[in-house]
Amino acid sequence: MRDFIKIHPCFFAAAIPGGVFLAVFLLFLRLDDLFPLALPLSDTDFAATVTAEDGTPLRSFPDSRGVWRYPVSPDDVSPRYLTALINYEDRFFHRHPGVNPWSLLRAFWQYARTGEPRTGGSTLSMQAARIFFPHDRTIPGKAYQIFRALQLEYHYTKDEILTFYLNYAPFGGPIEGVQAAAYAYLDKPAKALSHAEAALLAVLPQAPTRLRPDRHPERAASARDKVLDRMAKFGVWDRETVAEAKLERVRRRFDQHPMRAPLLARRLKSRGAPGKPVVALIEPYLQRTVSGLVRRFIATTPARTSAAALVVENDELAVRAYVGSADFLDDDRYGHVDMVRAHRSPGSTLKPFLYAFAMEEGLIHSESLLVDAPFTFGGYRPANFTRHFSGPVSAAEALRRSLNVPAVDLLDRLGPRFFDARLRQGGLHLQYPPHAGPNLSMILGGVGASLEDLVSAFAALGRDGLTGPLRFTKDDLPAERRMMSAGAAFIIRRILQDHRRPDLPFGQVDLARSRRAAWKTGTSYGLRDAWTVGVTDRYTVGVWVGRPDGTPSPGQYGRATAAPLMFSIIDSLPRRYAPPAPIPGTVDRAEICWPLGRRPAGEDDPHCHLRRTAWTLNGVVPPTLPDRNDRHWRANPLTVLINPATGRRVEADCPAPNPVERTIARWPSGVGPWLKPRLRRISRIPRLDPVCRKPVAGAAETVRIMGIVPDTVLRPPGVRRRLPAITLQAQGGRGGHYWLLDGDLIAKTEVGEPSVYQFRHPGRYVLTVMDMAGNYDSVDVVVLGS
Repeated sequence: MRDFIKIHPCFFAAAIPGGVFLAVFLLFLRLDDLFPLALPLSDTDFAATVTAEDGTPLRSFPDSRGVWRYPVSPDDVSPRYLTALINYEDRFFHRHPGVNPWSLLRAFWQYARTGEPRTGGSTLSMQAARIFFPHDRTIPGKAYQIFRALQLEYHYTKDEILTFYLNYAPFGGPIEGVQAAAYAYLDKPAKALSHAEAALLAVLPQAPTRLRPDRHPERAASARDKVLDRMAKFGVWDRETVAEAKLERVRRRFDQHPMRAPLLARRLKSRGAPGKPVVALIEPYLQRTVSGLVRRFIATTPARTSAAALVVENDELAVRAYVGSADFLDDDRYGHVDMVRAHRSPGSTLKPFLYAFAMEEGLIHSESLLVDAPFTFGGYRPANFTRHFSGPVSAAEALRRSLNVPAVDLLDRLGPRFFDARLRQGGLHLQYPPHAGPNLSMILGGVGASLEDLVSAFAALGRDGLTGPLRFTKDDLPAERRMMSAGAAFIIRRILQDHRRPDLPFGQVDLARSRRAAWKTGTSYGLRDAWTVGVTDRYTVGVWVGRPDGTPSPGQYGRATAAPLMFSIIDSLPRRYAPPAPIPGTVDRAEICWPLGRRPAGEDDPHCHLRRTAWTLNGVVPPTLPDRNDRHWRANPLTVLINPATGRRVEADCPAPNPVERTIARWPSGVGPWLKPRLRRISRIPRLDPVCRKPVAGAAETVRIMGIVPDTVLRPPGVRRRLPAITLQAQGGRGGHYWLLDGDLIAKTEVGEPSVYQFRHPGRYVLTVMDMAGNYDSVDVVVLGS
C-alpha cells in the first residue's frame, strides 16, 4: 500500500472510530477488486515534441485528440509553483490518504445550508482522480471521486500522483499540464516561473476557461492575487515578495504550438521514443535570433524568395541554429520546403577545396602565379562572373576573388575525378545531372549540393581539416573524417579570412577574433541560388538565398544578398575570446619570385621580376605551372643564343660570330596584355636574326588589330549625340578571338569575322585582342563625348 499506510493517523482517529475504519477499509479492498484502477495512460498521450537542450519546445505535434501536453516530473517544475499549488489547493497533501475529512465536512455543511456546492473540498489526489474519471458534481459523483482518489493513493506514491496532476491538469483550450501551460501563456519552461507566474498557474485549473489569461487577463490577475494573499496569510512567502508579485502584469498571450525550428522538428520527430521528447542541440536564444534575422532580411526581397541558415559549433559539429525557410507558414515563399537539405547548384563554393587539394598535391602555394585571361579548355570557355579578366593573379587572389578561369585551369590539371574522390573521402557527395560525372563545370556549380553538406565540409577549415556529419541530437555520435590536412586548412582559412567584408569600410582589420570570418560566396547559373559560408574560431555559418521552385532571382547573388545576411548572423553570435590557433608545423612562410614561382637566388636575381611572400605546405615551393599556350613546352627559364652585333636570336648552326647565351624568365603568354612594358621587354624572346634565313620551330604566331592605330581618337558621328562605335576585326592568330576593353570581355569572334561594339562612356581605353594561343595585340583609343 506504500504511502497509504504511512498517513498521519489523526485524520481517522479524530473522525472515524477504529472498528468502523476497519470495516470501511475492508469494503474498500473489496471494491478495489471489483472495480480495478485502470488509468487511461498511454505514451501517445503526450505531444510529440522536439526540444532544445534546456527543454524549450522547438515544435510539438499534438496527440490523437489534438491535445498539447509535455511530460514533466516534479523535479522539472519550479519549487515556487509546487509551493503555491500545494498550499493553495491541498496543504495536507503529504499527510492525508487521498481525502481530507475536515474539508469534506466543510463542503457538505455548505451544501446542506445553501443547496449549492460552494467549495469542493477536493484534495490534489481527488482532482487527479476526476481528471481520469470524470463525474457529475453531485453527492454520488463526489463519492465516486473519493473512491478513485483512495485507489490512487493505494496504488501510487504521492510523487506519482503529483506527477499525474502536473501532466494532466486542464489549463484551457487544448492545453493540459503545467509545462504546456507555461510555454503557451508565459513563453518559458515551468522550471523558470516567478512567484506571480507560479500563483497564476496554480489557480488556473480551477476554472481554466473562465480564467484564461489570453482572454480574461483581469480575472486571471484577480485569481492569482487570491493565491498570493493565501501565501502571505500562511507565512509561506513574505509580504514584500507578495506585494512585488502583484505588480506583474498578466499578458494576453497564447501560443499552444511553438514553431521555433519547425522544419528541423519535422525532420527529427520520428527519432523520439513514445512519450519522450527528442532533445536537439539547438540553442533557443541563438535559434530565435537567427530566425528573426532571416525573417527581417527576407521581407526586403521579391515575392517567392526564401532563405535558409545553419549555425554549427565547430568543436562538436553540433547544430545550434537551423532555419530551413524564411517563414514556415508563408506558402507564397514555399515555407514548408526545407532548403537546408535541398540539393542546388553550389556555384563557386567548392573552390576552397580545389585550392587546398592542389596545395597538398604540390601544384601550387598561396602565391603561385595563375592566369586570368580568356582560354578554351577543350571547347569549354569559362568566363568570370563580372566578365572582367585580370591577367596575372596569385592563387590566393584568384580564390578570394572567385575567378573562374584560374579555377578551371587548376581543376583541369588536378583532374575532376580526383577532385570528386577527395570530396567524397571528406564526406561531401555531389549530385550530378543524369548520365553525367565529374567534369570541369563542377567547380563553377555544375553539380548539386545541400547547405547541410557545404557547412559540414567548410567546418574542416575550423577543425584542422577534420569534418564529419552534423550532429542534431546528443544521440548523434561524432564520426570524423579528414577533408584536408591541417596545414592546407590553415592556409585556405588565412586566405579567405583576408577577404574584405563588403559591409565594413575597412574589411576585418579592426574586428575581434570572434567576428573575423573566413568566407566564400557562390552564385549558381542564372542567378538561381546565392550562397555564403563563413568560418570563425567557434562557429561555421552557412546561408542560402533564392527561390525554392528554382526560378531565377534577378539581382541576387552571393556577395550582394547571402553575404550580408551571413555577416549579420556572425555578428550576433556569442563572443568567445581565445588565443589564435598555432601555425601547423607543416606550414611555413617563403619568399618567392614571379614569373618562375621559385625562391629567389640572392638579392640581385635577374629572373626575379616580382617578389612575394607565400604560405607553403610541407616545405614545397612548386614552380609556376607550365604555360598552356606554349605548344612546344619550352623550358622556363629559357636559354637562347644572341648575336651580339644585332641583339637578335640565332641558332647554333647560324653563321653568327661569337654568339652569347641569354637566359630569359618567361611569363605565361596569356598575361602579356596586363604586364607593364618593362616586364614585357625583359621576358620577351628576341626575334630570329635574318642571318639564320629559316623559321624557328615554335615561333609565335601573330595577331593584329585592323583598322585602328594606336592613340586613335573616336568622335561622335556628325551631330548625333550617340557615342561612336567601332568595328572589331583582327588579322592572323589561331582559333578564335577574344576582345577585351580594359580587361572586360566585350566580344568573341572567329578569325576574320568582324563585330561591332558601341561605346557607352567617353574616356581613354585599352583595346586588346587575344587568340586561343595567347597571342595578342593592343591599342590605346580615346572616346570623345558629344
